Amino acid sequence: MTKRGYHHGNLRQALIDAALELIEVKGPTGFTLSEAAKQAGVTPAAVYRHFEGREDLIAEAARQGFEIFADLMQYAYDTGQPSALAAFEATGRAYLAFARKHPGHYIAMFESGISVNRTPDLAAASARARAVLERAAADLSEHIPIDKRPPASMFSAHIWALSHGVVELFARASPGTASPFSPEELLETGIGIYLRGLGLIPPDS
Repeated sequence: MTKRGYHHGNLRQALIDAALELIEVKGPTGFTLSEAAKQAGVTPAAVYRHFEGREDLIAEAARQGFEIFADLMQYAYDTGQPSALAAFEATGRAYLAFARKHPGHYIAMFESGISVNRTPDLAAASARARAVLERAAADLSEHIPIDKRPPASMFSAHIWALSHGVVELFARASPGTASPFSPEELLETGIGIYLRGLGLIPPDS
């Protein structure tokens, strides 16, 4: 691991970046604030000017991750048009892309044990990300009769859980979980089965 070095005047962000590298390598509980300070090129005492402890540092990394995640999901939704189905499928692919490109953020967000309600800013960022998928689900299911239509929050939660499972088991190189199919194929077919069950896409011929 390369020592980052603090030379650019933004100590707070340097510490967050250092924590993200450490989280990716050692996990959210595998490093100390002293290690984050060393990685950023500052003394351990400097950390406490910005964060009360490691959990506060991880929470801020998670907040930044949710902001990136929400932006990526929104972009996928907007550019996945013109159909509601295409937009919905694009958000699923965006989930996998985010987990691959931002593993430190992903771990801080979903595997650190930090509650999304730890701070108002973290809660707001998390809610913004969920809202994109809920809107995509609502758009896609609007033609289902109301008495048979699942709530958009439930619909999106199912897809979020499916996406998260594919990432955890097959997109993060977990030992012993090799699949003959790519994560993209697994997610696409899983979503297809779910949507067919709702009658939103026709059965395979």
